[in-house]
Amino acid sequence: MGMDVRDKASNVYAYMKRDHSGRWGLDLNVWDWAPGVGVAAIADYGAKSKRHDVLEFLVDWEKKNREKSESAKTINAIAPFAIYADLHRLTEDPYYADVSVRIAEWLLREAPRTRERAFEHTVTEDAAFPEQVWADTVFMAVLFLARTAKLTGNETYAAEAIDQTLLHLRLLQDEDTSVLFHGWNCIAGHHMSAARWTRANAWIAVGVPEIAAEIRGLTAVPAELSERYARMMEGLVRCQNDDGLWSTVLDRPDFYRETSGSAGIACGIMRGIREQLLDAAMQTAADCALHAVLGLIAEDGEVLGVSSGTPVLASVEAYVRVPCHPTQYGQGLTLMLLSSCLESKTEGAMQKKRAAEIKNAARNE
Repeated sequence: MGMDVRDKASNVYAYMKRDHSGRWGLDLNVWDWAPGVGVAAIADYGAKSKRHDVLEFLVDWEKKNREKSESAKTINAIAPFAIYADLHRLTEDPYYADVSVRIAEWLLREAPRTRERAFEHTVTEDAAFPEQVWADTVFMAVLFLARTAKLTGNETYAAEAIDQTLLHLRLLQDEDTSVLFHGWNCIAGHHMSAARWTRANAWIAVGVPEIAAEIRGLTAVPAELSERYARMMEGLVRCQNDDGLWSTVLDRPDFYRETSGSAGIACGIMRGIREQLLDAAMQTAADCALHAVLGLIAEDGEVLGVSSGTPVLASVEAYVRVPCHPTQYGQGLTLMLLSSCLESKTEGAMQKKRAAEIKNAARNE
């Protein structure tokens, strides 16, 4: 399984790098959320696989697309900036820190907010969702804010990242099932179609442990956030199908299985355990999902069964009509899951090596 995961990860990454010019969701050389998730996942893969060439690819990618970032004034357009902290650590170029601070200040001082103070979900397309809160925002923008907090040591950024994460959980969590609804309309005061959409849950499943890791030492994770996150993840495990995957809407097993959401939830479980936010017993659910996701990666690295970009739809039934095609965010969430496996295997090998060294030292005394 170890070599299989490493090979699959390499293939998924290779597919992401290919020229997909003009294909929505796959074209890496636009400045938006889909390629943003892609490059964030590539950075994560480069770090966890110890592949310096992967990180160098991102340096080149950013330089090639830098001018496109100048007009980034929406939540979804924040997503690619998540790699700037990594690029700063790699190159020590102050440009990345300076831009990160500029974007973080925009988020804090100018980004539209709902009446509850949550970031309003804004997009690059010609569409508006006034006073709407979407789960997507936590991964697309709040994660960047947490990474910039760590990069700069700014406690205000860290506190805002935690506040926004908790606000999103409060507004989106279904108290009956503990999983999240896709969105919340602050004007109407309801969850619109009330769809318990799988990929919405995946964004926060992955986002919370990553944010917690970034803000460590700057501010504390409130007990309420930890408790809500644990309940959410337990609720997600209850929705897992026998084949290891989740349906595109969590409580509709008759709907098609969706790979990106399934990969994101499994990744969230692994990283939640790593950050001691989840019980280690949940690893079984992640392993089951991993096995299923591996079977949905084609030989050329294309991840199959990924639903297209999905706003909050008018009804739950509308979600089953969303078509599937490959995307950078589908590749990215899958790559993050595989990278988690690489990280855990590396840590396991290091622990075994340390144990052997201690044992040998004891023998030689």
